[in-house]
Amino acid sequence: MLTTLPLLVALGAGLVGGVFFAFSTFVMKALSQLPAAQGVAAMQRINAVVLNPLFLGLFVGTAVFAGLCVFAGFVPWGTRRSALLLVAGLCYLLGSFGVTAAFNVPRNERLARLDSASPEAAAYWPVYLREWRRWNHVRTIASVVSAACAGAALTP
Repeated sequence: MLTTLPLLVALGAGLVGGVFFAFSTFVMKALSQLPAAQGVAAMQRINAVVLNPLFLGLFVGTAVFAGLCVFAGFVPWGTRRSALLLVAGLCYLLGSFGVTAAFNVPRNERLARLDSASPEAAAYWPVYLREWRRWNHVRTIASVVSAACAGAALTP
């Protein structure tokens, strides 16, 4: 269990972090270069399509395993491995899953309520891009740190 758990968190957080990294490094930049109506419409579709069993299973499943890592980090307390498991779990739960729920999802929901061709959408689009990217950078870093710590916890 203490070998499988960090392996699953390392793989899950690494995959999720890779998705977030892609958005931080080129997807959002490409969308920002489109006319606002097209960028908004494209992001609305992305936000709808991402809600699928495969991605949600990975994203939420990794959160479950990260939560188990937090508890495993206390047994036995005081070892290098326990600290790595605790950090891996907390980084993913707070920095990836928590930031998504608290900051990215509310912006996505606000964007979804707008008509992509409306003046309101055009006015909100630059704000959305700036704020969403800022929080996406945070969750990217948190996911990568979680994956690295979980991976390091695999070694004695």
